[in-house]
Amino acid sequence: MPALNRVQLIGNLGKDPESHFTPKGSKVCTFTAAVSRRYKTAEGESKEATDWFNVEAWGHLGEICQEYLKKGRLVFIEGRLQTNRYEHEGETRYFTKVVATQMQMLDRATEKVELEPTEVEPEE
Repeated sequence: MPALNRVQLIGNLGKDPESHFTPKGSKVCTFTAAVSRRYKTAEGESKEATDWFNVEAWGHLGEICQEYLKKGRLVFIEGRLQTNRYEHEGETRYFTKVVATQMQMLDRATEKVELEPTEVEPEE
């Protein structure tokens, strides 16, 4: 039987990416993405709501995310949903995240690269 687990998001990073290693030594990069949507109420009033997604990127993609992404950047993320469960004070809790398989930056970096002035020796 065919199955499909795919999600595509366009949103802004909620914080700078963080990287850590699993107990087996694999590197993973995690960050949050905020996706806003607009809608009208029954009274015709325009409203905006934001959905927050936890994203993790593994391997080379995670390294790229760690190096180039910063809080506020607009990105396209494609991946799959993964739900984990854990016990907290005897209660089972569920946590859904996006495991990224593709990332594309949709805006230009806002940081300016400042070059150090260099002294040039006069030629004789």
